[in-house]
Amino acid sequence: MGVSGTLEYLSDLMSSTGHKHKKRKQLQTVELKVRMDCDGCELKVKKALSSLNGVKSVNINRKQQKVTVTGYVEANKVLKKAKSTGKKAEIWPYVPYNLVAQPYAVTAYDKKAPPGYVRKVDNNVSSTATVTRYEDPYITMFSDENPNACSVM
Repeated sequence: MGVSGTLEYLSDLMSSTGHKHKKRKQLQTVELKVRMDCDGCELKVKKALSSLNGVKSVNINRKQQKVTVTGYVEANKVLKKAKSTGKKAEIWPYVPYNLVAQPYAVTAYDKKAPPGYVRKVDNNVSSTATVTRYEDPYITMFSDENPNACSVM
């Protein structure tokens, strides 16, 4: 600990009146999918999200229905504020298709996704689809493992 660190520690110790310091929020980027049809919708959403405390910037891409909010904010508060405008809003559900192991699986593929994106899926969650192996009955009928194969011949 240097001189400045020691002085800072002592000043915090002396000025401490029993109040704990508030934990400062991290600067983060929150991406939302918000249904917007016109300039009025876009303006309404931008004005509402800009009014949140800690918001540094709000970028809107109406073609992709994507809103990007950067600042010292929490994702759930941003989502709640976006929904308060009366628009359908959700956390951005898409990822670039090259980050998904099987982008054309039923759970990941979404026709409404922007070009180059697929729906975000957890890789550790087992798929609802089952793989069944089809065996040709004629192969097993004449197989060496089949005890009745001699009677058929």
